[in-house]
Amino acid sequence: MAEGFTFVVEKPCPICGANTRVTKTRSRIIAEKKDVDFCTHYKGFNPYLYAIWVCEHCGYAADEKTFMTPLPTRHKEKIENFLRSKRVGFKFTETRGVPEAVASYKLAIYYAEMIGASLAHRAGMYLKLAWIYRIAGDAEHERPLLRKAAELYDQSVMTERYPIGTMTDTMAIFLVGAIYYEIGEIETATQYISRLIGDQNLRTTDPQIYERARALWTDVREAGGGEGK
Repeated sequence: MAEGFTFVVEKPCPICGANTRVTKTRSRIIAEKKDVDFCTHYKGFNPYLYAIWVCEHCGYAADEKTFMTPLPTRHKEKIENFLRSKRVGFKFTETRGVPEAVASYKLAIYYAEMIGASLAHRAGMYLKLAWIYRIAGDAEHERPLLRKAAELYDQSVMTERYPIGTMTDTMAIFLVGAIYYEIGEIETATQYISRLIGDQNLRTTDPQIYERARALWTDVREAGGGEGK
């Protein structure tokens, strides 16, 4: 149920320029718990369903921040050229279910890959899409998306300059470990988390991530090396 949690506004599409309806989430939603990979469960509502905005006219899709940020000319032209030859049908609905949310994320990921968006940005979308399936109780679809997110974050740490937005490299490393813990690959999770707790500088440079890593390390050890969660 989305009644009372969302409202509709019109925003200009950064690709076609037309005003399109998008659904925004109100700030009064109540968090109930947070998973180790930062997936937050809210009382009576799932805001992740609405995180991607889709232009109802041309079919461009992105998260709110990307949608509202002017694209470099070369990226805009690349998407425009693609959309000239394709008709992307995405009907606006004020209330989204899992199918509509999944379709919106797949579109946003497609465009992000088309313009070569950062690996960290793409990883974040795969992760949030996995959360949608998790909250819906669909572990079969969740797991491969988690793995994809972990792989992209790992590649990002090795090849991209941090911070990326609000994300630090230590946060990305933590997420890789947390994701592998979530999918039951304990030995792999151990490798990443041990990198963080072995970094004594992290105590002062990012104490929050350090404490999270220590807590996850305890869970990883209790889970037992090599055995699933």
